[in-house]
Amino acid sequence: MSKDKPTRPKARLPRGFRDRSGAELLAERRMLDTIRRVYESYGFSALETPAFEYTDALGKFLPDVDRPNAGVFSLRDDDEQWMSLRYDLTAPLARYVAENFQTLPKPFRRYQVGPVWRNEKPGPGRYREFTQFDADTVGSNSPAADAELLMMVCDALEALGLRKGEYVVKINSRKFLDGVLEIAGISPEDGIGRGIVLRALDKLDRLGVEGVRDLLGSGRKDESGDFTRGAELRPNQIDMIMSFTISNGLLVSEIGHQGAEEIENILSLVRRYSDRVRFDPSIIRGLDYYTGPVFEAQLLFPVKNDAGEDVVFGSVAGGGRYDDLVARFTGQQVPATGISIGVSRLMSALMSRGRLGGEETPLVFVLTMDDAAASFAMARELREAGFRAETYVGTKRVPDQLKYADKRGAAIAVIEGSDERAKGEVTLKDLALGAEMAKTIESRAHWVKDRPAQITVPRADLVRQVRLMLERAP
Repeated sequence: MSKDKPTRPKARLPRGFRDRSGAELLAERRMLDTIRRVYESYGFSALETPAFEYTDALGKFLPDVDRPNAGVFSLRDDDEQWMSLRYDLTAPLARYVAENFQTLPKPFRRYQVGPVWRNEKPGPGRYREFTQFDADTVGSNSPAADAELLMMVCDALEALGLRKGEYVVKINSRKFLDGVLEIAGISPEDGIGRGIVLRALDKLDRLGVEGVRDLLGSGRKDESGDFTRGAELRPNQIDMIMSFTISNGLLVSEIGHQGAEEIENILSLVRRYSDRVRFDPSIIRGLDYYTGPVFEAQLLFPVKNDAGEDVVFGSVAGGGRYDDLVARFTGQQVPATGISIGVSRLMSALMSRGRLGGEETPLVFVLTMDDAAASFAMARELREAGFRAETYVGTKRVPDQLKYADKRGAAIAVIEGSDERAKGEVTLKDLALGAEMAKTIESRAHWVKDRPAQITVPRADLVRQVRLMLERAP
């Protein structure tokens, strides 16, 4: 009688997600620490909200609402309540402010960093999970609140190593666009049509003028054959909207004039501080909850993509004013403005320019010979002296341990067998130096015989000798 073979799952990543290595995570941590220091220097405090929110609390603001679950990943809990993974950090902030409005200082200023998830079509460099770093001011309708965010993001980008001419912060107003849509005959109450227009215009830098015109009209088919429904505007409506987007802007209707005044007030404050901020009518922002000024930080230098081609990276941060978002919960308008840095995009660009190293501190590798406790004691001693030290916990064969140390990229191997211990000594093998010298030595036998990268030192001198060896490492 045959038995069925056990069914094994296939080891594979979900589409649109990725694994990340230690070097990338280290680079990200350094970047986040730098941004955090800048934001805290402005007086912003940290906040953390959960990954899940009730679905109705998130609203219908995603730039890709035609996807399943309206662009979010959703599930039902044991109370039959729909919950969704957050798609940004702003909607959870609005819920938090509404829930704690009476006890919060006004204005309330917070920063938050964390992953967000979007159930959208993945593509090159476009993932369904990514990290954002937000800063928001809630409870102030002053243009100074918007101006401060722009100054702060400039400081953060420059603290990360960007220089003048390598980035720009562009600002526009949704009220400009509302004025154009009003003249074009698109009512603010037409939420679906207005949303399609906003999402189409937000893709101008990626799709170009003709691609956006298609999305404003009957629709567009992309390279994969997928079709995106368009806004079904008339040709004269499309011409009017595009003329606004690619020109210096049109001051139309009363709301358009309000937008112009807001932008000028913000720029008058920022100009005294930085020349990196300028008006650009092509800045739209795809999310539908913005009500006034919107802004984007864009990189101006080329970056190599996965195919080795030079591409302009574009936006690495964006945000704007969203005065109606808290009102969804309370019925009372609460002014708010915020900006979000796309951590993964910015980190990729910085690393490509050598501005953000992901190298870990040198690893000292302690072999385990005949006394594991002694090996652990040496590793602890090295850690207490400020080194990064690892004790081997696998097989005790020395060749296997040294091969492992090479794969780990260790700088030094520490060896203490019974003979060394009896003499009060320890052997240090300079793996970093050995790797460099091995590249130029033709005879492996000669390299093994001379062993120029290995020394034996008194056990009591371990820490000092490791430090000296690391200081002269290549």
